[in-house]
Amino acid sequence: MLQVLQHQKTGEIIVEELPIPQCFPGGILVEIKNSLISAGTEKTSVDNAKASLLERVKRQPDQVKLVMDFIKKEGVFSTLERVRTKLNSYKSLGYSASGIVLESDCPEFSPGDRVAVAGAGYAIHSEVCAIPKNLAVKLTENVDFESASYTTVAAIALQGVRRAEVQLGENIAVIGLGLIGQITVQLLKANGANVVGFDIDESTFDNAIKFGCKSVFPSSKEYAKEALQQTNTNGFDSVIITASTSSNQPLELAIDLLRKKGKVIIVGAVSMNIARGVFYQKELDLRIATSYGPGRYDTLYEELGMDYPIGYVRWTENRNMDAIIELLAKNQLNFSALTTHNFHVKEAKSAYELISGEKSEKYLGIVLNYPERENKLITHLDFRTSSVKTGKLGIGFIGAGTFAQNYLLPAIRSNDVNFVGISNSTALSTKNTADKFGFKSAYTSGIELANNTDIDLIFCASRHDSHAKYVTEALKNNKHIYVEKPLAVNQTELEEIQEAYNNSQGSLMVGFNRRFSDSFQEIRKFFSQRKMPLNMIYRVNAGQIPKNHWVHLPEQGGRIIGEVCHFVDTLTFLAGSLPVEVFAFSSSAANQEISNFDNVSINLKFADGSIGTIIYTSTGDSGLPKEYCEVYAEGKTAIMNNFSSVQLFRAGKEKVLKFDGEKGIKNEIAKTCEAAKNGKNMPISPEEIFTTTRATFLAIESLKKGEPYKV
Repeated sequence: MLQVLQHQKTGEIIVEELPIPQCFPGGILVEIKNSLISAGTEKTSVDNAKASLLERVKRQPDQVKLVMDFIKKEGVFSTLERVRTKLNSYKSLGYSASGIVLESDCPEFSPGDRVAVAGAGYAIHSEVCAIPKNLAVKLTENVDFESASYTTVAAIALQGVRRAEVQLGENIAVIGLGLIGQITVQLLKANGANVVGFDIDESTFDNAIKFGCKSVFPSSKEYAKEALQQTNTNGFDSVIITASTSSNQPLELAIDLLRKKGKVIIVGAVSMNIARGVFYQKELDLRIATSYGPGRYDTLYEELGMDYPIGYVRWTENRNMDAIIELLAKNQLNFSALTTHNFHVKEAKSAYELISGEKSEKYLGIVLNYPERENKLITHLDFRTSSVKTGKLGIGFIGAGTFAQNYLLPAIRSNDVNFVGISNSTALSTKNTADKFGFKSAYTSGIELANNTDIDLIFCASRHDSHAKYVTEALKNNKHIYVEKPLAVNQTELEEIQEAYNNSQGSLMVGFNRRFSDSFQEIRKFFSQRKMPLNMIYRVNAGQIPKNHWVHLPEQGGRIIGEVCHFVDTLTFLAGSLPVEVFAFSSSAANQEISNFDNVSINLKFADGSIGTIIYTSTGDSGLPKEYCEVYAEGKTAIMNNFSSVQLFRAGKEKVLKFDGEKGIKNEIAKTCEAAKNGKNMPISPEEIFTTTRATFLAIESLKKGEPYKV
């Protein structure tokens, strides 16, 4: 499929052939007919990408803060590598499109349905898009694809109008008569409002009058008194700001225009650095319109399709989109008159030359067209024609997220391997990773990748709920498989994996990397001659993850299954013995933003008599290093300080070992590749892997029932 991409370092726009995405569970796969370039939003993206590094710093101080915070946590080198990776990759553009359903995994849609679709990262400029069901609405027969491609942008305008709570006959001012402003004018007219428009560009005035403004003025405070005559000097009931600027000018103008107790609604990205006094004197309401309505940025709503009950949330983003389609069907909105340019998707670069100013033409609505293609859409694409070299280990990789690109793949590359195939749910991340690491082939189906006969060892770093599926598929194909933790998210999956492993000629490895770090290797050596059991404490200052993050979704298993397994394995390694009993407690906080299961004390008993306690918390200070471990036995003590040092105490003396903070990933990957290539056992035994995984499941049960469990 053809997709429009922007290089994040240079801002260059290209159109690339990529494999089609997979249909979302509970979603739809859509063949796009038209997509709309949102000139304001996408111009900002283009301008930012073309700016110098200094200009980017000035424009995006929040991003600079994130970089500085990451330096504190991960160090300068690791942070620079992340920034370099991001800048040397491409990103998708677009969020408003229309097309025909190719495949459906939900009862609300069927193949052949005509739909309007929404969402950054979903309704992108691409021939095929994977869309969650709440970001799609059906079209009526009399709504054409070009008009429907405006639906998402129009829903943004509609949400601004809803926030204004417009009543029949009210006087409403619209500041900013670009694309969203012109649609806002039409919606206000349909609501029976008296509309007055403002813009710094007077070429927008004719359209504004045509769409419903009774008068228009230059966007300047000097015209405020004249504009107030349109309200019999009473002042405007509401002002909707759809402009985009770093200036305070639109908000200052709005304050001058409003009557006492009026409302200012901010839809566009404008500065809000205004003194309290001016709001106080008129007792004004300041309201923000969040994109295209309730549900936006809510993972449960957008990704999982969990709707809000209509009795409590009348207008969600989906219902706003549906309302736009209904207004189009009744000819109460006119989007075709907004379209100034149409481009074939292959000519997308020319379209972006308009909004970047490289072409000096006036524009408003810019639509991309996706005509019927002659060749078939594919889920697998060869980026390189070079053949796979014999004698080298063939690598397949599933899941190309941040962790994979910054830690796993660089570690794999340092071994003598062939990068054969890469798979990810989105074609773009697949391309970026294939380009950076030189993979020969790209897939959007991990199952299809597992069938590639040139692949010997598969690495899986996808979302937690998909791990078991890919592990069992790899083992059925007699492949070696390394899966990032967790191995599985429930007992049923674990049993299926065990059965597949027992019937496979392949081998299994899980990414429990801490045991391979220099820090824990030294501690294991320090206690190697012991005769008595260990007493161990592992404290993890894990940090808080928002409750709407995907890791908290029930099907993902949560943080105990997803991360605490690391520390169970590490204590198992130190003890040299399997856990046989687990007992866990969690905090009981009333704070709804804190997950009690993210704040736990897990007690483990091992077969050799050793004991261990894992203290895992999300409520600690971010300035405290993440991991700390103490180990005691036979008058000796070892303390691990976040992989930067180990203190060894014996006979009243202390020895301090210094390390670089590396958590064992490089050593773990090297040993895994060596085992797969030479037919050796994987560096962690299946028995340890299965027992550690089972122990985390039992920790959850113990938290729920307050009882200890035998592993």
